[in-house]
Amino acid sequence: MTYRIGEVAERTGIASSAIRYYEKEGLIPKADRRGNARIYGGDIFDRLSLIELAKSAGFTVAETRQLLRGVSRSTPPGPRWRELAQKKLTEIEERIAEAQRMRTVLQAVIGCECPSFEDCTRAGC
Repeated sequence: MTYRIGEVAERTGIASSAIRYYEKEGLIPKADRRGNARIYGGDIFDRLSLIELAKSAGFTVAETRQLLRGVSRSTPPGPRWRELAQKKLTEIEERIAEAQRMRTVLQAVIGCECPSFEDCTRAGC
């Protein structure tokens, strides 16, 4: 069965423009054309699901491209997926730690009762 890009967009909730972007970036194979219309096979839905999963995990387009390289419906996730996921998890944990440091500084600023900015900087607020 084949699907026009609008049908794919409607069924997945992914904008047609995003689907065209994914094609341009090599995340999905180039669609067949009938006239001016892009035509996709049923496997596009699995591919788009994987892209959305990677996107929700914080993977960049380049990282997602690397994740999807050589992947078919029957390909097991394998070591490459685990390695990239571990790298992304470490990155996210670093971001969380940075956000927690920022939170601590902001809480100190909110609670600061120094009479001036000069006093505040000396006190370390």
